[in-house]
Amino acid sequence: MKLVVLGATGGTGLEIVRQAIEHGHSVTAFVRSPERLKALQGRITVKQGDLLNSAELEPVIKGHDAVLSGFGPRVPVTKADATLLQQFAVVLTSAMVNAGVLRVVVESVAFLFKNSIVPPAYLLGRLFFSRTVADASAMERVFGESGLDWTMVRPPELTDKPYTGKYRVREGHLPHFGFRVSRADVADFMIRAVESRSSIRKVVGVCN
Repeated sequence: MKLVVLGATGGTGLEIVRQAIEHGHSVTAFVRSPERLKALQGRITVKQGDLLNSAELEPVIKGHDAVLSGFGPRVPVTKADATLLQQFAVVLTSAMVNAGVLRVVVESVAFLFKNSIVPPAYLLGRLFFSRTVADASAMERVFGESGLDWTMVRPPELTDKPYTGKYRVREGHLPHFGFRVSRADVADFMIRAVESRSSIRKVVGVCN
């Protein structure tokens, strides 16, 4: 498949790129700082640009099969980035519709699971990461109203531990005792969701 990866220089994004290559996919990374992907030179296509500029994003997406996004603001979230995810969603959905590409898998946050008791994800999010919760919720709402074939992947605390393949997945819920998950395992699920066209217009909890 021909895949566009956004947020490709971040922790999850890098894992998506590496694993997509291993799966035999053609990868285009759209990034602000191409020098961060020098180690993958020759194995992927790198396009430089601004993720918040639809005119720059649209021609990159055109002709591809799907978009995978590991994009997210730096933590802690500053006031300047308080609506970054929502802005990103507005730009990306517009660019995808205009480019005629419908499939997108997006990394979101487990804090949006209001019915999670162990851990109490939504409560923790509202208490300690209220800006992230509000922005991620707005982002998901934009995708939900877009008409695209989206999948929202909501992991809990992300770690840099290696790929295990032993993660748990639950549609519409965070699996019980889902406290953390490796970025490598999240990337694996996102790629497999694109390959199988599973979980279209679904929200999915993923944890180790």
